[in-house]
Amino acid sequence: RGNLGEASLELILSNVLPGQYEPQYMFKDGEKVDFIIKTPSGLVPVDAKFPLENYMRLMDEEDADRRELYRKEFKNDVKKRIDETAKYIRPSEGTLPYAFMFIPAEGIYYDLLNNDVGVGINANDLMDYAYQQKNVVIASPTTFLAYLQTILFGNKQAKIQEEAKDIIKKIGDLQRHLASYEDSHNRLGKTLGTVVGHYNDSSKEFKKIDKDILKITGKTMEIESLTLDKPSVE
Repeated sequence: RGNLGEASLELILSNVLPGQYEPQYMFKDGEKVDFIIKTPSGLVPVDAKFPLENYMRLMDEEDADRRELYRKEFKNDVKKRIDETAKYIRPSEGTLPYAFMFIPAEGIYYDLLNNDVGVGINANDLMDYAYQQKNVVIASPTTFLAYLQTILFGNKQAKIQEEAKDIIKKIGDLQRHLASYEDSHNRLGKTLGTVVGHYNDSSKEFKKIDKDILKITGKTMEIESLTLDKPSVE
């Protein structure tokens, strides 16, 4: 029966959250849970080994005494499964503070919920025990699918937020690089201005030398020196 539940559950997960779950997830102590769902907030344990044997016996049995026996056994089976599922709630290992117990058939879920088909079990007590005392959510394929859609939306939102953070970071990097470039450019301009100033000063001195040579030899060297404009730095 556990294999049926696991197969049904994996079919749903593979269609809705491909790549965002892990089957047979192992905790630090070696304990394994059927599935772990990976969400932005943490890991969600899901148990799929719902006890169906005594439920099927109850549905098939006509003898009142035996039906009562199977009814009690089924209720105990469900309670034990709730307790077992609760063991997978391990916030210290990254799980969220709740877990899911998956029921593979809608009919069984609603039988439990509505006390139909002569199950005669106080389902509200079981549901309250699961959620209020053990932080275990009992889910059918439909209700579990609705939960997965919520996770999917949350994952998409988280991805959008991460992409937005990445874009903001890149814009910040660009702004810093532009500021650094502007600073370097200004310092280069000032340095070039100083160099040009020195060059023009040396050109003036060179012209004086040319005049001195003219006075001594009567000849000029006829060397023209260029006068450069300083770069404009704003």
